[in-house]
Amino acid sequence: MIRWLLIGVLAVGVTGTAVWGYQEHQEKNAILVQAENSYQRAFHDLSYHTNLLHDKIGTVLAMNSQKQLSPQLADIWRITSEAHNDVGQLPLALLPFNKTEEFLSDIGEFTYRTAIRDLNKNPLTDDEVKLLESLYKQSGKIEKELRKVQYMVLNENLRWMDVQLALASDEKSDNTIINGFKTVEKNMEGYAEGDLGPTFTGASQQNHEYKFLKGENLSEEKAKEKTKEIFEIPQGAKVTMTKSGKGAEVPTYSLSYRSDKKNGYMDISVKGGHPISILVERDLQEAELGLYEGSEKAKNFLEKYKYKGMENFQSTQYEQVGVYNFLYVQDDVRIYPDSLQVKVALDNGDILGLSARDFLMNHHERSIKEPKISEEEARSNVNPNVKIREQHMAIIENDLSEEVLCYEFLGTLGESTYRIFINANDGVEEKVEKLKQAEMKFG
Repeated sequence: MIRWLLIGVLAVGVTGTAVWGYQEHQEKNAILVQAENSYQRAFHDLSYHTNLLHDKIGTVLAMNSQKQLSPQLADIWRITSEAHNDVGQLPLALLPFNKTEEFLSDIGEFTYRTAIRDLNKNPLTDDEVKLLESLYKQSGKIEKELRKVQYMVLNENLRWMDVQLALASDEKSDNTIINGFKTVEKNMEGYAEGDLGPTFTGASQQNHEYKFLKGENLSEEKAKEKTKEIFEIPQGAKVTMTKSGKGAEVPTYSLSYRSDKKNGYMDISVKGGHPISILVERDLQEAELGLYEGSEKAKNFLEKYKYKGMENFQSTQYEQVGVYNFLYVQDDVRIYPDSLQVKVALDNGDILGLSARDFLMNHHERSIKEPKISEEEARSNVNPNVKIREQHMAIIENDLSEEVLCYEFLGTLGESTYRIFINANDGVEEKVEKLKQAEMKFG
């Protein structure tokens, strides 16, 4: 009897130890997953901020108005601070990365000191412009190398916890991420703090009410029918639907469905039944359609679902997906606040995405007055180094969220392309934006 009692006690003890060990293992795994997620977030934020930094410096070089320079330089200072913070959250303490960190710190210091001075009385000197050109080139190198690392991280499913272990061991040269960061640092070897020289003293950005929505309220049954039509779901398929609660900025139905080959999600306004956002996930095959053919699919979709008078003003291809930006056009004037984006699968022309929030918030017919200055006068206020390729009339929102009529100039400076908006009433340079390039491919 005692023997069986001892066996029972031992069995309970072994089971308890196993449960405890399993719980410890689970807790350890949870901590590792949390740390890995934190590292991944910091790295992808760093890649995003360096990309944004390069674009912002390029935008400053394309500007011709001192009024716009100060806020742009202040923005660069903010971005470099965020990039520096991203670096600090990565497990790179044992990896020499000081040259790159110095570069970020010094850009921040230069742009801050320049932004707070009165640039109308003390504008940028020729040496400062040359310095900005150098910073633009150098930041482009960092952006390119980090994008390569980002591609390898995503393509090969690399883990940052392995970086931490590799840095603590003697086999540092065999880690892909470490090698990538060493390349970034190597590109900074030609940079020195003295390079900074002496010490120096468009689309809607606001959330509005959806006050221009028109049409009758859509019933739940009608919303489900429209969802099945948009997603091409066979009859009888299950669609999950919820309605927004009180306090929502616009009453909507949120609908989703799931199948073996495709998942979809959509927000649709109760009033008028306008699709606000669409997201479709499925495996993509080799592209069979060109970028232009995809734009025609996007345009036909918009016309079918009550988005009339839209013009495709920018198209970009990301492997098997075409991304198209549309603007509403009234009396040959582009209305930038009334913009939306459509994503099209280039294997068969399916609509993969829609983002129409800005359009539905802002769209209405406007009373557009004649410009007070000529196109030639507006051109004279564009940076003379920019080669103008196209010209349009446009309405944009300025920094005070006021709609202003502008001459829009599409031009190039070096290898980059910019949109420059000159106020059609007083000739002020309202905004300059650098156009995005297609994604770089490293595979």
